[in-house]
Amino acid sequence: MKKSGTAVWSGGLKEGKGSISTESGALDNVQYGFNTRFEQGPGSNPEELIGAAHAACFTMALSGQLGEAGMTAKRLMTTATVTLDKGDDGYAITEVHLNLVATIPGADQAAFEAAALRAKLGCPVSKLLNTHITLDARLEN
Repeated sequence: MKKSGTAVWSGGLKEGKGSISTESGALDNVQYGFNTRFEQGPGSNPEELIGAAHAACFTMALSGQLGEAGMTAKRLMTTATVTLDKGDDGYAITEVHLNLVATIPGADQAAFEAAALRAKLGCPVSKLLNTHITLDARLEN
């Protein structure tokens, strides 16, 4: 299976503008630029998109891990916070933090935590990202 995304850019780094689209059409010419990445301008940026992709991947993987452990979630909500830092050799994504809030009737805390850890390690986006990935997983009643 192959999926694609497309970016188009015009102009220099700071004054230029770009747009991002996905093969599925979920994103269609969404604006991005220096101001959306390093300031608070309207539009998106690569780190936000990586965060959304990682959150989605992890949450789906967790659903599978929970099923294997005999649990079914009523609701799973994951936020992936991607950190972009500037170092001596330029910018780098240095960390991703996954924050999960789960509602799983009758769930065992230890089994839940083990499933979350397996999902964090096994999700394809986690495997792709060569960075420090942390996880907070909270089970609600």
